[in-house]
Parts: sequence; structure tokens; C-alpha cells
Amino acid sequence: MADIPVAAVPQPYSQGLAAMSPANFGMVMATGIVSIAAHLLGHPSVARGLFTLNILLYGVLWILTVLRVSRYPRRFFGDMADHLRGPGFFTTVAATGVLGSQYMLLAADAGSGAVLWLLALLLWLVLTYAIFAIFTVKRVKPTLDKGINGGWLLAVVATQSISVSSALLAVSQPAYQLELNFLALSMWLWGGMLYIWLMALIFYRYTFFRLSPDDLTPPYWINMGAMAISTLAGSLLIANAAQVPFLASMLPFLKGFTVFYWAAGTWWIPMLLLLGLWRYVYMRFPLRYDPLYWGAVFPLGMYAACTYQLDAVMQFTVLAWLPIVFFYLALAAWSLTFAGLVARVARGLLKTKTPSI
Repeated sequence: MADIPVAAVPQPYSQGLAAMSPANFGMVMATGIVSIAAHLLGHPSVARGLFTLNILLYGVLWILTVLRVSRYPRRFFGDMADHLRGPGFFTTVAATGVLGSQYMLLAADAGSGAVLWLLALLLWLVLTYAIFAIFTVKRVKPTLDKGINGGWLLAVVATQSISVSSALLAVSQPAYQLELNFLALSMWLWGGMLYIWLMALIFYRYTFFRLSPDDLTPPYWINMGAMAISTLAGSLLIANAAQVPFLASMLPFLKGFTVFYWAAGTWWIPMLLLLGLWRYVYMRFPLRYDPLYWGAVFPLGMYAACTYQLDAVMQFTVLAWLPIVFFYLALAAWSLTFAGLVARVARGLLKTKTPSI
């Protein structure tokens, strides 16, 4: 299968499309969860504005993805087999699930939410088994220190996004309440098990291999974000237990593991801040826009949303201040990253303008 040359496309744009990161859908994940956090914390204008923008971003990214598949199939499928770029495809699943959750929460549109939920589930099935099967059977593989980073935990985020959207959809679909909650529970459990597997490898890579500033990419924040979305999914299952007998019978287990997920995610925050200071201040690594930075925005917004929901269902009250702090941190991080995206797009457009002869 060969890439199709497109002579009519300006060269800088063509090169950009060929090299487009599979993790670009991370901007939809990040925008969506900041919007949901704004909705939960009583900022409807911010929530609606980001929701509208997210619909636009999602559509544009799908158009670019289809163009890339049709024009550069070798590059596209080659990324799927790459140990570092391949996990970025899971942002497509998570972005679809988050957008579906936005439709259900912000627009009370269960129909659109169900369509996006189904698309996310299909994408999860295809990408999970395709990517991990390719990684398993490929003959040439990188060593652990060169082949794994926090981006692998996007597989956990994608799994838990199905759990979250299934739990939300179950509320508006009483005819399928048992089935949807069972799916949400199953994905929640599988996502937790997958995190344990992958986190063990990542932690081993952290502590027993040399780490350079180049290695400490922004998706390492998914170390925390994967646990945050697991906490949100668990909190929704606890909320649904009042209407679902088999969930009610598991309440102590659900509550215990949900708090466990939250505590594990919280542990990572100081560690990630210290590593960020080491990378950007001590090692003076240049700070410039990269699509992977959306992988650092998403965990901040998700931590705000999950802590709010956990505090609500567990009635802790002592955690009420945390979602507010992390919402504003997430909003600030989103604004800076979006400004970087706009600046990069503007530079790319200027490069495509060639003087007429």
C-alpha cells in the first residue's frame, strides 16, 4: 500500500498532514472534560462555549484523519504499529466518549450521546485488539526504555471513557439500564486491571533506566489522568447503584476501589510537578506547542470533575475546595495550549503562501 502523492496540496500542508500525530484527538478530550468540569461547578457559559468549540474540533480532526488515511495510508498504518505513536490512536476513542458525555450532560441529548457511545465502543474494539495484536506479533521491537511512556495509559483512558458514557447513558435509557451498567462495570474493572499492568512497566522504566528531558513527554500526566477518569467512572456507578440491584450489592467494593483510584491519582500530582520542574527549569527543556500537551491538560480537568463527583456521592465535604482549584488550573492550561495551537496553525498557513511569479 503506497502513499498517494497530492501535487495540488501546498508542500508545508502536505508534510504536516503526513506527519499528523495520532494523539491530536487529545484536544477534544481536554476541551470536553474542561467543559464538563465547568458545567458541574456552575459555569454554564464556559461549558457551552467549550462544548460548541469541541463539536467543531471533533469534526475538523475527523476530516483531517480521513484525508491522512486516503493520502498517506502507509504513514497512518505505520503509526499504528509504532510503540510510541500507536497508543495515541486511543485518543480517538476517549474523545468520542467525552463528546458523547457532553451531549448527555450539557444538551440532555441522549440520542446523539448514544450514537457517539456506539462509535466509541466500536473504535475501542477495533483499536484495542488491532494495536496490541500488532505490538505482540511484530518481529522488531524496541527495548522497554525506548518503547513505553505515559501515552500507553491512553488505552486505560479510552476504556474508562466507555464506562463513563455507558453509566451516563443508562440513566436516560431505563429499558437497557441493567445491560449498560453491566458494561460500565466491566469496562471499569478492565480499565483498572490494565492500569496495574501498564503502570508497573512505566514505573519500572522510570526507576531503572536513564531518563532524559526528551523522554519525559507530557503524556506522563496520564499517570494521574487514567486514575482520575477511573474515579469518575466509579463515582457514576455508585450513583447508579440506587436503581440497579447488582450494583447496590457491590457498594462497599465500588466505594473502596473508587477511593483507591482517587488516592493513587492524587499521589502522582506532586511527583509530576517535581519532574516538570526538573525538565523545564533545571534541564531548561524548551517549552513549545506539541499536540501531546493536551495529554497534560486532560488530567487536570478530569481531576476536577472526578473529585467533584466523588465528593458528591461519598459526601466527604472535605474535598469541596479541590475541584474549584483544579478547574481553574485546567482552564488556564487549556487556554495556554489552545493559544499554542492557534499560533502553530497561523505559522503553517503563512508558510503555504508562496509569492506569485
